Amino acid sequence: MIEYSKKINDLGFTIFELLSEALGLNPSFLKDFNCAEGHIIQGHYYPPCSGPELTLGVSSHTDADFITLLLQDHIGGLQVLHEGQWVNVPPVHGALVVNIGDLLQLITNSKFVSVYHRVISKNIGPRISVVSFFVNTPDPIKGESKIYGPLKELISEEIPPIYKNFTIKEFLDYFYAKGLDGNSSLEPFKL
Repeated sequence: MIEYSKKINDLGFTIFELLSEALGLNPSFLKDFNCAEGHIIQGHYYPPCSGPELTLGVSSHTDADFITLLLQDHIGGLQVLHEGQWVNVPPVHGALVVNIGDLLQLITNSKFVSVYHRVISKNIGPRISVVSFFVNTPDPIKGESKIYGPLKELISEEIPPIYKNFTIKEFLDYFYAKGLDGNSSLEPFKL
């Protein structure tokens, strides 16, 4: 797991460089902005379900991070919401799924948009996935975190900010209190 974490961290740095360039910024911009400061890895185990039509594995949500890297097994079950329809994301051996998270949407002033996704239950399995969330968590001792908001490099008089400034602690407190209710975590942070 330690070796996997190191490799995922390196890949995250590379993705943040590519995203920075896509925004017209210096390749190290998002990394220097602490978007890649830390990541959390979770393992998910979904046993086979005898009545998959009666339940969901994980309800509709967006991720409360900058980016998410997902390693899914051959079973599948991940779906994304595209143009009002749920679309299967078939697993590809050796590939990772990269999701834009709410925090990246917020700091890019919606130039990048987080995606609604869910996991459907299957009657085969078990389904196993490993999820890596890139989020700069608050200092557990000080209880503080850096102030974030739309990047000044991406706003102007013609393109005003859509979101207000916040701390990661404020954002995560709201996300965890709200839960996976199918609604975006961004609403209370809009101007």
